[in-house]
Amino acid sequence: MVKSAGVGRGGLDPGTVAAVSWVAAVCLSAGVAVAMQVTSTGPQTIQKAQGEKVTLECLYSRGPTDIGELDIEWSLISPDMTQKDTLILSFAAGRKWIHGGPAVMSGLDFRAGDPSQGDASIVISAAEVSHTGTYQCKVKSAPGVDMRKVTLLVLVRPSVPKCWAEGGQSVGGALSLHCKSSQGSAPLQYVWVKESAAGIHPSITQDSITGELHISNHSEALSGMYRCEASNAVGKEHCRYTLRAEKPPSRAGVIAGTVIGVLLLLLILVLLIFLLICRYGKRCKDKEVANDIREDSPPPVSRPHSRISSFRPGVAYTSVQSPQPWGESEFSSDLTDASKLKAPSSIGTGAPGNTYDSRYGHPV
Repeated sequence: MVKSAGVGRGGLDPGTVAAVSWVAAVCLSAGVAVAMQVTSTGPQTIQKAQGEKVTLECLYSRGPTDIGELDIEWSLISPDMTQKDTLILSFAAGRKWIHGGPAVMSGLDFRAGDPSQGDASIVISAAEVSHTGTYQCKVKSAPGVDMRKVTLLVLVRPSVPKCWAEGGQSVGGALSLHCKSSQGSAPLQYVWVKESAAGIHPSITQDSITGELHISNHSEALSGMYRCEASNAVGKEHCRYTLRAEKPPSRAGVIAGTVIGVLLLLLILVLLIFLLICRYGKRCKDKEVANDIREDSPPPVSRPHSRISSFRPGVAYTSVQSPQPWGESEFSSDLTDASKLKAPSSIGTGAPGNTYDSRYGHPV
C-alpha cells in the first residue's frame, strides 16, 4: 500500500492506483515479485587476464507494479567516497547513451541488443588494466528500483621467467638458483620443483616471493633438471635449469700444478737474468775494442799553413833546428835568406835596442 501511495503522488489517477494495489496484493499472496529486482547471483569480484573477454552480468525482472519508464544505468564507483560516481553507459527512452571516456569505453557495450528485455549485462571484448574498478548496475522502472555492484580486477599474466645460477656447481660448495619474470601483476609466486623427483630435497630451501632456491652443500644427488613456475591469479609460466655436480680437483693435482708453476716462473727469471748479463757483457766488449782503436791510431799531421799563419807581417823569421829537415821548399829557402839579415832595432811593440836572434826566432 505504501507503493500505491507513492504512485499516486507521481500523478496517476485513483483508478490506476487502485488497480495497481489490487495486483500487488494478488502477487504477494501468490509469492510473485512485486517490484524491480536484479536477479544475477554471480561473484561480486571478478579477476581476468589482460586481453580476455569479460561479462558483467545484470539480469533483472520487473514487478507488476513497475509501470514507469525503464531506465538502466552503469556507473564506475569512485574509490573516494567523497567523490561522485562516474556514469559510463545508460539505456533510456528506448535508446543507448554513452557517457564514459575512451579509456573505459574501449570495447565496452551492452550484451543484449535490446536491454529492455531483462538483460542489462555489459561485455568488455578485450579487458585492459584501465578497466579495473567497481561497477554498479542500476535498473529503475517507477516505482521499482534495484542495483548490483561488481568489482573487476584486470591483471597481467606473468611473462616467461628467466632461470640462472649463482655460485659454482662443485660438489660440497654452496650455490643458488634464481627465477624471475619481467612482467606480471603482483602478487607473483615462484615455485621450484625437480622434474625427476617427487619434490625438493629437504636440505634445499626456497623463497616463493623472490624465486631463489638455495643449496648449502651441493652433491651429485642434487644434480638434474629443475623447473621454476611463476604464477599469479590469472596465469602462469615456467623455465628450466640443468644443475650439474662437478667434482673438485684432487689435492695432489693442485700441489703438482703449483710446483710446476713455480718452476716455470723460476726458469723464466733465470732466462731473463742470463739475457741481461749477455747484453751487458757485449756492451763492455764493444767499448774496449773502440778504446784500442783510438790508442793505435797515429796523431794527425800538422799542416805548414798553420805555422805560416802565426808569423807577424814585417818580421823576418828563421827556421828552428829540428831533427828532420824541411826539404828543398821555397818556404825554407826564404827563411834561410832571412836569417842572414839583421833584425831591426825595434819590432812590433818590443823595447828599443832589441836585436833579432836566429837561435830563438824572435827579438831578444
